[in-house]
Amino acid sequence: MSMQSMPLKVLLVEDNMAISANIADFFEQRSVTMDFAYDGEQGCALALSEYFDCIVLDIALPKLDGLAVCQVIRAQAERHIPIIMLTARDTLDDKLTGFAQGADDYLTKPFALEELFARCQVLAARNQLQQPKLLQLGEGNRRLSLDLTSKQVTRNGQEIHLQPIPFKILQLLMDAHPRALTRSELCDKLWGDMPTSSDALRSHFYQLRKAIDKPFNEPVVKTIHGVGFTLVV
Repeated sequence: MSMQSMPLKVLLVEDNMAISANIADFFEQRSVTMDFAYDGEQGCALALSEYFDCIVLDIALPKLDGLAVCQVIRAQAERHIPIIMLTARDTLDDKLTGFAQGADDYLTKPFALEELFARCQVLAARNQLQQPKLLQLGEGNRRLSLDLTSKQVTRNGQEIHLQPIPFKILQLLMDAHPRALTRSELCDKLWGDMPTSSDALRSHFYQLRKAIDKPFNEPVVKTIHGVGFTLVV
């Protein structure tokens, strides 16, 4: 399963409840997993602590405006997160200011929900194409390599054979490292809003550990109780 075909996870930072509800209804009908912030500080906290494919960010926000939020995300995020700015202002200076702070796209209110959704899809797909095709972490016995093109995984130079879902789990853990991923984050990225039992995730982690940890003396896949999963490399 390619990342482009994975369900989107979008953070909406918008203090207008009516606009937020309209966007949420439209996106969730299209299998988008949504998270919400209603002021700039909350938006920054979520953007920097969880994995999102795209952020829809209003400029006029309480506590911290959208331009400042964008600036903080660009300065502190460990990966590039596509950001679409929303504003009621349609002047060239406003748009240039938004782009200067790191926005990827710009949409003026009122806008069509279909267009916002399409722009999120395009930005998320483009961002994934620009991500490194070879992920590498760790040293010595813990050295991991994951090639997104050939789907080859090695640990300390030894080839590891993984099924598609355990491969995807390892990719997500490597992308997020050193941050841990919660069970809900992993389920969102793997299955979107499709109902999935906790046993399914447990089974795939068993397969991942069996392939990548069992042949070696030191495990690299770690469960952090009450938090989620991470890699120790």
